[in-house]
Amino acid sequence: MAQQYRFDREKASRRPGVTPLKDAIEQMLDKYQLRNRFEQSYVVAHWDKIMGSTIASRTKKVFIKDRSLYLQIESAPLRNELVRAKSKIIELINREMGSELVEDVIFI
Repeated sequence: MAQQYRFDREKASRRPGVTPLKDAIEQMLDKYQLRNRFEQSYVVAHWDKIMGSTIASRTKKVFIKDRSLYLQIESAPLRNELVRAKSKIIELINREMGSELVEDVIFI
């Protein structure tokens, strides 16, 4: 025999009131420990906004692994300039994210 499900209001885990969507998403990211991965994908998706369209158009690959940002740059002169500006890149990304997401930049 199939068992009938019955909703019990007293055992419900929902809190009364309205929670804004932003707060609900932040709670979910914290609860399931997804915040770091979300921030990494945000940097990759918004690379042109963070660094500008000139640099983004000459970047082939962007990814973050173990708190290091990996970049593959097409232009050798641009790569040379970015190697000199590693600290500025780290500062821009960490300021955009509001946390210490990146500690090093590696050019591949």
